[in-house]
Amino acid sequence: MTQEFNNADHLQTLAKGLKVIEAFDNHDHLTISAAAKLTNISRPTARRVLITLVNLGYAQALDNRFYLTPKILSLGYSYMTARDSWEITTTLLRELSKQTNESSSIAKLVGEEIVYVGRVPANKIMNISLNIGTHLPAYATSMGKLLLAQKSESELQEFFATATLEALTPNTIYKEVDLRKEFEEIREKGWAISEDQLEIGLMSIAAPIRNMQGEIIAAINCSTNSSRTTRKEVEDNYLSPLLETAELISRNTEIELPF
Repeated sequence: MTQEFNNADHLQTLAKGLKVIEAFDNHDHLTISAAAKLTNISRPTARRVLITLVNLGYAQALDNRFYLTPKILSLGYSYMTARDSWEITTTLLRELSKQTNESSSIAKLVGEEIVYVGRVPANKIMNISLNIGTHLPAYATSMGKLLLAQKSESELQEFFATATLEALTPNTIYKEVDLRKEFEEIREKGWAISEDQLEIGLMSIAAPIRNMQGEIIAAINCSTNSSRTTRKEVEDNYLSPLLETAELISRNTEIELPF
């Protein structure tokens, strides 16, 4: 759902500046008077906007005419790069699901929960419906465990002081001492697995997605039905393609993905 903001937060100066930039559409140059007329703003305001664009390198002035420079293209580059990165990520997620014949997902850690930001379903293996935007308790999921394991000691202390931890199934690891031990193992291995902890019949394995600085910003997983697959089979069959996909996504993250 698109977020709406109060009109009091609307920055008129920026809005007028963008109007002037848009006014160059179908015009190779503008004078101050033309910019003011096309945007319906005052001539002094149009002048300040155009001079600001020149000072920032987005325009140049010649004989009282203003021309946009190639630098103006950089304003749209971040959007295009983010979209391209996300399209690459979605394609890789689909390939992983096709390769394993299982569902694949990407999630971020938000507070005490993970939030699904990408998903390619294969077979329905859970009673609850998983979609983009779904929230799940982090401590009981493979992606959540992996992301929690990367937290600093102070962040973990805050998590354990505020999180609601309970047994969701007879197999859920939810006590602090046990979770800390599991987090240590995850840090050593570099990946995480959860079997029948969120829901009986669900097993998933997760790997980290990193940004260009090497920081873990999200997690990717493969999930399957634990009643027809053993933990060893999951590690043998899914871990390698999962790690490869996580590495490919991380490598293509030229900017932070729009998670």
